[in-house]
Amino acid sequence: MQDFRVKTFLTVCRTMNYTRAAEELALTQPAVSQHITYLEREYGAKLFSYHHKKLELTPAGRVLRDGLATMAHDDALLHERVGEVAHGAAVKLRIGMTLTAGEYVVAALLARYLAARPDVHVAVRSGGTQHLLELLDEGAIDCAFVEGLFDKARYASRPFSSERLVPICAADHVFPAPPRTMEDLLGERLILREEGSGSRNVLTHALAQRNLSPASFADHFVVESLDIIKIFVRADLGASFVYEAAVQREVQEGTLRIIPLADASIFHDISFVYLRNSLYERDMEDLFAALSASGS
Repeated sequence: MQDFRVKTFLTVCRTMNYTRAAEELALTQPAVSQHITYLEREYGAKLFSYHHKKLELTPAGRVLRDGLATMAHDDALLHERVGEVAHGAAVKLRIGMTLTAGEYVVAALLARYLAARPDVHVAVRSGGTQHLLELLDEGAIDCAFVEGLFDKARYASRPFSSERLVPICAADHVFPAPPRTMEDLLGERLILREEGSGSRNVLTHALAQRNLSPASFADHFVVESLDIIKIFVRADLGASFVYEAAVQREVQEGTLRIIPLADASIFHDISFVYLRNSLYERDMEDLFAALSASGS
């Protein structure tokens, strides 16, 4: 059973704020401080420190967070598994997916897997990479498919597929001159995802390698929905960068086109992520193998 002080510690790790953690847990702030002090005495190490008035985990605190997050997840899952065995209930599987990974890469394979496994009941959560990692830490999901950047030292992960981020424009868009390089697009309006989006992080990283940023373009819109981005690009409001798998239909229908740049090959992995050293690590590996086989 998860100790209530562990729940307090993990909540402070997530919020990085004693007051906010107290509000979420319906505790007083002194009670939160007492729980943290107890754990510091128990493990013989300082878990938090302040740097420029900002709360930060110490190296020992990071080690404890990673270990206790895995234990919290396993404890929640263990409760469910015991109930399943005791009452003959279906096996529950909780999966997180970023929007692009879910809709255009994983969903069809997961549907094929579930059709062959009627004993499995699935719950799917969507969101940005960081949000899904927080759900994983909290034990709210068992694994996640993400396209964003994450700490590979903290989580167990496997590359699920390699996807290409491509520049797109309206099928009838007219450029002043045929673009050949990334720099040739800087006179265009860029339509991109919100801060924290996996595809935006990948694009920003690729631009930085060329000493560019979204601000290097003539103008830019920020749109949280991939479907709305495609509508805006079809209406010739600007260019965008999206995963090729997400625009295959529109390219085939002739409403969007991929801009053939010589220097814009941006590849990034869709990763399967789960908690390292979990009791259920083998189950996650089996799921990964089954979904990979569904795509063969």
